[in-house]
Amino acid sequence: MAQVVKGSDGARRLAPAGLVFAAAGLLLFGYVVWQAGVEKIWAELQKLGWGFAAVLFLSGLRFVVRSYAWTLCFEAPHHLRLRDALRAFLTGDAVGNVIPLGLVVSEPTKVLLVRDRVPVVAAMSAITVENIFYSLSVVLFVLGGAAAMLLSFPLTRALRWTSVSIIAGAAVVFAVGFYVVRTEWRILSGLAERLAARGVGRRALGSRRETLRALEDRVYGFYTRNRRMFLPLLLLEASFHTLGVAEAYVTLLFISAEPPTVLAAFVLESVNRVINVVFKFVPLRVGIDEAGTGLLTKVLRFGASTGVTLAIVRKARMLVWTAVGVSFLVGRGLSVRGVVRDAEQALAETRLRMKAEG
Repeated sequence: MAQVVKGSDGARRLAPAGLVFAAAGLLLFGYVVWQAGVEKIWAELQKLGWGFAAVLFLSGLRFVVRSYAWTLCFEAPHHLRLRDALRAFLTGDAVGNVIPLGLVVSEPTKVLLVRDRVPVVAAMSAITVENIFYSLSVVLFVLGGAAAMLLSFPLTRALRWTSVSIIAGAAVVFAVGFYVVRTEWRILSGLAERLAARGVGRRALGSRRETLRALEDRVYGFYTRNRRMFLPLLLLEASFHTLGVAEAYVTLLFISAEPPTVLAAFVLESVNRVINVVFKFVPLRVGIDEAGTGLLTKVLRFGASTGVTLAIVRKARMLVWTAVGVSFLVGRGLSVRGVVRDAEQALAETRLRMKAEG
């Protein structure tokens, strides 16, 4: 129970910071929209019209793809149906969107909502494996997007150096990640052990060291026992990004005066992945997405207003799917606050079970 209290207290301490980031994002959003031109953006939004249905369809398929990838990460005798995984995925994503700094409860929420179908430990291990494959695909996707932007478009010196830095960083992350998985390097538990040995955070890391070790054993065990799943899972994650490129292309097709290209949509979606990763702590990436996308579409010669409109369309479809996720909660008689509390408790229980099994 003490661990649950600690988790809740930590979430409450993070909440004010999340509100500050949200407020700053709203201010940036207002400034960027004003700079790009409210009338231009409104006109482009009107041009989208029923094209928004296509955007929703493509973005919905992205949830299906990642949910299916999650189901493939379970090992016998445990199995999760796609429809249960999809509901949990949509709900977890919704909670992560509406709670400031909700990234700390998004994954535990998904696990919580399927604990009546599969054991909590199995669900947590499976979603950890899926996230590793997703992270690997993001690195490769961002690397490809940065290379395409550098080689195919005239960039300012700042953007050119940014692209080079992204390529170098992504290459290093991919190489380190591949080495860690290939050698089954206990990097998390090993780091915790070394910090504790030096007296750094010994009390805080005490119970978590064994949890990290048990989680690493499960993840590496999956890799060892299921090597044949490596390619299918990577292809599913690649499909997630491909659908994102298609979504960006369709949106530009409706709102832009300039005819879009698949290459431009690819670059825009890869930059969107960077924004999502780096600014995950900002709810809905409000303001950040509009500013970054507007700057990039200006370079790609679509105009700043088109980029801001593209980002706003992303916000709109995120809000639609967030509403769907929240409706699933309501349908089960749950509230956002209640599910966050229960998710923290489920995470604490998972740590205890992994410790016991370890």
